[in-house]
Amino acid sequence: MTTKPLKILIIDDEKLICWSFEKKLSAKGYAVITAASGEEGLSLFKEHYPDIVFLDNHLPGIQGLELIPIFKRINGEVNIIFMTAFESVDVAVEAMKRGASEYIRKPFLFDEIYVIIDNITEDINIRNELILLRRQKKEDLTFDNIIHDSLISKQLIQVAKKISRTEATTILLLGESGTGKDIFARAIHNESNRKARPFVTIICSSLPDTLLESELFGHEKGAFTDAKNLKKGFFEIAEGGTVFLDEIGEINQTTQVKLLGVLENRVIRRLGGTKDIEINVRIIAATNKNLKESIENKVFREDLYYRLQIFQIDIPPLRERKEDILPLLNYYLSFFNKLFLKNVTAIDQKVIEILLNYNWPGNVRELRNVLERAVILESLDTLQINSLPAEIVGLYDKNNQKELKPSKSPSHLFTFPDDGISLNELEKEAIQMALSKAGANQTLAAKLLGISRDTLRYKQKKHNL
Repeated sequence: MTTKPLKILIIDDEKLICWSFEKKLSAKGYAVITAASGEEGLSLFKEHYPDIVFLDNHLPGIQGLELIPIFKRINGEVNIIFMTAFESVDVAVEAMKRGASEYIRKPFLFDEIYVIIDNITEDINIRNELILLRRQKKEDLTFDNIIHDSLISKQLIQVAKKISRTEATTILLLGESGTGKDIFARAIHNESNRKARPFVTIICSSLPDTLLESELFGHEKGAFTDAKNLKKGFFEIAEGGTVFLDEIGEINQTTQVKLLGVLENRVIRRLGGTKDIEINVRIIAATNKNLKESIENKVFREDLYYRLQIFQIDIPPLRERKEDILPLLNYYLSFFNKLFLKNVTAIDQKVIEILLNYNWPGNVRELRNVLERAVILESLDTLQINSLPAEIVGLYDKNNQKELKPSKSPSHLFTFPDDGISLNELEKEAIQMALSKAGANQTLAAKLLGISRDTLRYKQKKHNL
């Protein structure tokens, strides 16, 4: 259930329709706002930020189709229901292209409206629950929560635990995108003596250079045009805690110089300020870039790299720790079952084989996304192949067929006996072996034998196999 009633905005110039919506939906506990024109609707949208908009197309002033992209730019998560009485299907399709969730035709029954709102409510609840679960998981995360079974992961966690409990103020996390560098950073903080203090994350690539400096170091009033008040930066806000600089390989040379100064002297100076401010924070930096290559290409400072690299943790990609895949699959299967109220209790053995043989270029993040999609799509209690992305299954089939290609020189398979052999029995045994190796797949078995599938079926019948 949502913690507060959904806000619903009705934009229609027919007073009776607005009145009907307000009366019926208010009776069900929804907060209803109505507007009789496009301009009024836009003004109310900006003021109230509704969860759902029921939008007519023919309006005084701005038309409904024109409002859809404006609403979506202001709030990308708003659900817009396009209402039409006269338009053809083409207009409704255009509304969907512009961002409407769906459309309804006038006249309509309110039972239809209730179903639409119930579906949207369920989607919002799932989205909010997912956000909450992720937030709680991150806030409470320790190394005990990191799902793993491989020896390399166990060794890595032991090293990270030791570092977290020291007074080390600088740690560098390296690894491909999706390997879990942010999870390691949070676990290091939560298992340190700084855990009661703030953990502040900044994704360096997400901000322009000038804004990044302002966020990190803060600014004095009047430092630049929009600096109307003094603002503390993340280094000050995180006093006594941890600053996590994700994607540090993206920062420019000027910011690199300032960051090096912070690491060496443990002081900062706000933009536009003249006073040095002492700080006590642990800095954890992370990147998926090869910093040594960046140094060679003159885009990353060598002195900063060596200052960050005092304690370096290299997180290997998932393809190098495949023993972690199965426990991760089981964990996310359980997680998404609870989240989406599903009952997918097992994974088909063939699905496990396909996922174990996949290289996971997106690492744990990709595995999570694949399981989320699969659980949503699966209608049985066991996860089936058809719930996996087609490209993963296709890649497995392609690689598997390559492995089953017949040898061009079969003479090494056996030594001809002195007393001869029954060609008929030899053929029968070869077919049995091929079928066994191919898992009873006739197409693959035929490839192994270098014959057509029809020929194989004929010979199976001949030998009563």
